[in-house]
Amino acid sequence: MSTPPPATLSSKLFAVAKQLIPGGVNSPVRAFRNVGGEPFFVRRAKGSRIEDIDGKTYIDYIGSWGPNILGHAPTVITNIIHEVAKDGISFGIPNPFEVEMARTICDWVPSVHKVRMCNSGTEATMSAIRLARGFTKRDKIVKFDGCYHGHSDSLLVAAGSGALTHGEPDSAGVPKDFAKLTLVLPYNDPAALAAVFAECGDQIAAIIVESYPANAGLVLPQPGFLALLSAITKQYGALLIFDEVMTGFRLGKAGVQGLENLTPDLSCFGKVIGGGLPVGAFGGRADVMDYLAPIGPVYQAGTLSGNPLAMAAGLAQLRALAGHGATASTGEPVRNGFTRLDALGLHFETGLRALLTAKGVPHRVNRVGSMFCLFFADRDIINVSDVMQQDLGLFKKFFWGCLDKGIYIAPSPYETGFISLAHSEADLDDTLTVFEEVLAGI
Repeated sequence: MSTPPPATLSSKLFAVAKQLIPGGVNSPVRAFRNVGGEPFFVRRAKGSRIEDIDGKTYIDYIGSWGPNILGHAPTVITNIIHEVAKDGISFGIPNPFEVEMARTICDWVPSVHKVRMCNSGTEATMSAIRLARGFTKRDKIVKFDGCYHGHSDSLLVAAGSGALTHGEPDSAGVPKDFAKLTLVLPYNDPAALAAVFAECGDQIAAIIVESYPANAGLVLPQPGFLALLSAITKQYGALLIFDEVMTGFRLGKAGVQGLENLTPDLSCFGKVIGGGLPVGAFGGRADVMDYLAPIGPVYQAGTLSGNPLAMAAGLAQLRALAGHGATASTGEPVRNGFTRLDALGLHFETGLRALLTAKGVPHRVNRVGSMFCLFFADRDIINVSDVMQQDLGLFKKFFWGCLDKGIYIAPSPYETGFISLAHSEADLDDTLTVFEEVLAGI
């Protein structure tokens, strides 16, 4: 199917939205530009499913782009939001929940000795960059092509024409002179990394990296690449910033750095620690974090930072993951949510690989824990250039076929899918059955 099924109420609402909101959406990927057609509007969601305003139900593999690790509207979170809200929505004054959240993050992530809460992943990465520049008294940063770290000016920068060229603005409104302070390298390319540090390593404040890049599909590091980032920043006196906004508290208590046994200087978090509410955080070495105001010279602030609703919801979610609370769909405790999530991910990956191989469809499936990405490509995916070589036409047909049959995957071939604790093996098997039917009809 090349066009979306009719969705009368959604179509009418989208027409109104386009008159009031740029593009009709409040975040670009929701506009379905990568697949054509129009988005649908959600009425409600529960567990592994969402329902649109026309009454159609879908098995959802977006999960609000990662935060809903227990599933949609888990009772353990909706109950705590209700209870906390009765005592106030926001104070702009310290509250006990933000201290407990800080304690939990520091306990779970060994590299984090102090942490500052904020309101989004963009705020977290933006603030970490400013802090790294203030601490090192250097201006340049290194990022990797295909890694997305939010929409602040330092980070909306595309690769230049060569490994040693300065970045170019990736958005209107980003000054070229400002973008020149960001050096953009190909991911998984040790030679390019060594060359740029050899040329100007004493000017580089930090490397920022999505430790497992998940905003250009899911791209995994080659063996030793992340360790090389750690070694070269230490060698040149720069800081290493792990952007774990997506992977943090989804792949384990300590995220990618726990899986890889690495110790970045700063880490950025979001999504899961808010329980579905707006949240961000950045933390790391105490001597670096103490450069923040009010005790240091680097200014960072936020009216709603550490607000009680997001903190209480996030704490409830983290406790449920660790087995200290109940899960979303059954109310039964889970002793180790991360183990269960990995088992669900493996079940899905195994079935997906078998299906695509049997069908003779060129593919690569990248998965870690409950995060996955299907590429219609006959090549290994190790950087954004490889991602761009996949069969985009096939993906569009596959997306609309799945949506028509009640499976909602990301409306872009450059996004990662998410499994939650509310998904069952039956959900995953039903999804694979739909995948098979759709591929047979393309």
